[in-house]
Amino acid sequence: CTLIHRDPSWFNETWLGRIKEESSTNWRLKVRFNWSDLSSSSPPQVLGHPISDEHLPDVSLIGEMGDVSELGKLVQLVLGCAVSCERKQEHIQQIMTLEESVQHLVMSAIQELLTKDTVEPGSPEMYPDFDYESRKYYFLSEEAVENEDLSQRCRDLERQLSAAQEEKAALETEARSLRERLSRSDTPDAVAGKKLLLLQSQLEQLQEENFRLESSRDDLRLRGDLLERELSELQRRNEELSSLAQEAQSLKDEMDVLRHSSDRVGRLEALVETYKRKLEDLGHLRRQVRQLEERNTVYMQRTCELEEELRRANTVRSQLDVCQVQVQELHTKHSAESLKAEKWKFEYKNLHDKYEAMLKEKERLLAERDTLRETNEELRCAQVQQTCLSQAGKSTVGNLASEIMPTEFKETLVRLQNENSMLCAQEESYRRQLLELQAQLEASQRSRTAAETQNRLNQQQISELRTQLEDLQRALEEKNSKAEDVSVWPSSPTHCPPSPPVPITYFPHSSTYHSDSACFA
Repeated sequence: CTLIHRDPSWFNETWLGRIKEESSTNWRLKVRFNWSDLSSSSPPQVLGHPISDEHLPDVSLIGEMGDVSELGKLVQLVLGCAVSCERKQEHIQQIMTLEESVQHLVMSAIQELLTKDTVEPGSPEMYPDFDYESRKYYFLSEEAVENEDLSQRCRDLERQLSAAQEEKAALETEARSLRERLSRSDTPDAVAGKKLLLLQSQLEQLQEENFRLESSRDDLRLRGDLLERELSELQRRNEELSSLAQEAQSLKDEMDVLRHSSDRVGRLEALVETYKRKLEDLGHLRRQVRQLEERNTVYMQRTCELEEELRRANTVRSQLDVCQVQVQELHTKHSAESLKAEKWKFEYKNLHDKYEAMLKEKERLLAERDTLRETNEELRCAQVQQTCLSQAGKSTVGNLASEIMPTEFKETLVRLQNENSMLCAQEESYRRQLLELQAQLEASQRSRTAAETQNRLNQQQISELRTQLEDLQRALEEKNSKAEDVSVWPSSPTHCPPSPPVPITYFPHSSTYHSDSACFA
């Protein structure tokens, strides 16, 4: 619409009708359709002025990212259209009203756009991005422009030639009039002669210029005829190339559509492959689900069996608790009996020491008794002798015995008799104590023997209970491990109940710890 307002004679409704409105979401196809339709109708020109490829904007970058440099090239083309159209004076006046810096930028952009390159038209250097047919296509348009320039130049030369011929006719008329005046005058004026000579020289120059122009006109006519024939030939080839270009453009458009379709097909194929893999994974997951359901059924059955075994184990556990209470009671009894045995052992040791002391005292008393017995026998012998002597002469013998026996012997005899009676009484008391101690010792030995027997029975029963407890622990640990494996599956409707706290029993004589409920975890 901006170009139509700038130059409606060039950018008319027909030109606007070539712009297609595509509803496709692919910006590449939109740019391809619109720009190809506009650029295929004529070579790259700005209102008849050819432009180089470096000034053409890249519409792909504009359509994709809105590139600023390419948009600047597009604005530069619009400015070139504005200063080259029929209303260029109006647009130039509008440009002159802008700021000086903006005016310099606008004029430099226009001069850069409208500056003609010296590259030969149709050469590969001028159109490096096109093939040979495309370069020929654009070359035909440039030849048409050159033909128009030559025709305009021919018309200018014809106008100059007609003006020169008119000026020549006027000069010839003036020369004839001057000759007539010269012939009528008797004395030619020097000034008129000089003027005549000047006019003659000008006439000769004009004749030479006329001849040169006529020769150049003939050459230009010949060249114009040749160019017209070439133009007709090039127009014919242009029509052929235009049809080929339109066909190539349609093929390019179809190629773009097919490429777009190919990309979509590739995405759909990738999506189909993804769905196939997901379907395979779904089948694998279904098989896994069936296997897991079967395993779950087996584990449920196993769980029921383990729960039944757990109930039986709880029964065994109650029995084990009773046995443990009994073991605890036996352990208490054993401790009490051990204390009693230690007490009796200590008393037995004391009594044994007393017994040994009494044996030593008895030996001493026996030795002293033997000594006293010997002394007593000696005294009896002395008494017998005294009796015999008394029968012979009582008075004489008695006095003699009393005289013979010293006083020390008498005192010793009396003392020994007293001690003998005391020792007999003490011996009798010691004998009674010894009998009592022997009775106590025998009772203590009997109780000790009974305690040792009971202790051996208790130790044997404890070892048997310990063996049973270890067997139950191993069995329940195996069942517990199986129950833990079953409890991993969340889909199991039943699970093992939580285990109670595990009591720990310590046996001091065995120096081991027993956990009677560790297997119920």
